[in-house]
Formats: sequence, C-alpha cells, structure tokens
Amino acid sequence: MTENSPAPGVQSVARTLDLLETLAMLGGEAGVGEIAAALSLPPATIHRLLRTLAARGYVMQLPSRRYTLGPGLIRLGEAATRRLSGWAKPALVALSEATQESANFAVLDGDMATYVAQAPSKHQMRMFTEVGRRVFPHATGVGKALLAQLPDADVLALVRRTGMPGFTDTTLRTEEDLLAELGTIRERGYAIDEGEQEVGVRCFAVAVPGMALPAAVSVSGPEVRVTLESAPGAVQALRDAVATLRTAVPG
Repeated sequence: MTENSPAPGVQSVARTLDLLETLAMLGGEAGVGEIAAALSLPPATIHRLLRTLAARGYVMQLPSRRYTLGPGLIRLGEAATRRLSGWAKPALVALSEATQESANFAVLDGDMATYVAQAPSKHQMRMFTEVGRRVFPHATGVGKALLAQLPDADVLALVRRTGMPGFTDTTLRTEEDLLAELGTIRERGYAIDEGEQEVGVRCFAVAVPGMALPAAVSVSGPEVRVTLESAPGAVQALRDAVATLRTAVPG
C-alpha cells in the first residue's frame, strides 16, 4: 500500500456509502449487476457489501432477488432530521416571525435539496413544505443557494446526472442559464425563486456557511406578499437567522 492509498477500512466505508447513494439514485431498487456497473466494481464486491447491509436492515432483498433500501435507513434519517430540526427551529421561528412567511432550512443531500426543518407562516394562505422532501436544486431558491456554494464544474456534473426538468414557465432549463444565475447569486449574496417550482410563489434564500454539507435558509410565500420590494428586509432577516445558526452549529 502506498503512503497516499486509503486504508482498507476507509475504502470499505466509502464503497458502502457509494453503494447506498447509488441505490437511491437508481430509484431505490436495483440488481447487483446494475449497481456494479454504476460503481465500476466487481459484482462479487457489491454482493458482499449488500449482504452486510441486509444483515443490518439497511437494504432488503426482494423476491425478484433485486435489492431495495431498507427500514434501517428510515431510523437513521428520522434521528438525523430530529437533531437538525431541533437545532434549526428557534432560528426559523424567529425568521418566520420577522417576515410573516414560512421559513425553511435545507441541505444538499447527494444531488438533491432536502428540507430538514421549517417554521410555517401564520397566514391562512401560506407555503408548506414537508420536512424530508427532496427537490431538484436548480428549480428552487434554496436549491440555487446551495448550488452557488459549489464550483461550476461540480454544478454541471450534478445537473448532468439529474437533468433539469421544467416545472413552470420560469424554471431554468439550460446549463448556461443556471451558471449565469449562480454567478448573480454569488455576487448579490442571495437567491430568488420566481415561481420556478410552483406558480405564484416567490422565495428568497441565503447560504449557511460552515456546515458539513452545503446548507441554506429561505423564506417563501405568495408573490403578492413576498414582493421584490420586500427583498431587503427579507434578506436581512435571513442573514440574522444565518448568524444565529452559525453560533450553534451542531457537532
């Protein structure tokens, strides 16, 4: 083994995590051959890892002999969500009260933006995003705030894996438009979602630096209330929330 080669145990952990992420990207169900091809590893290696994961409940083998993600991951995900949600909730509640709109906290989870905490607006007409929901990052304010933290090369690699589906007439659909938008976000310091995920909804989002994964906070609501003229106040409230979060980054 050379000085720069990974220790066998570290390589094994990396391969196991790659396997789980690949299984998720393949729709949560795949055969040994599909996973082996995606990871460029021998089927025997994949089968050995799958047997270990199955014994712990992190994958399950179906009657078809294909594998699917297992209930053990739900337990881990719920624990992680509770931890992050509990940490972020006070700042989100303050942000929602300051803006009178729904406040969200999201991270870049693999190739998708995942909402891990929310404080809903008290308005009857409000935005509600289910905690745990995963969305394409190119089509949301919080997602673009996450992508703006990555080098352009990594952004391109990501969207070439996921594609850039259009959800509304304003959704960004080309790599060139997305990179231009991310450049504007980096210069301006915040992202805007102009009804790109849902018609009639506007969102402002700001990155939360210093996290293990790219993270961001956002406020969202109907565009009749969340106007472009309200951006300075909303962005300042977002930056106050980021400052609060950074004083208590979870260990």
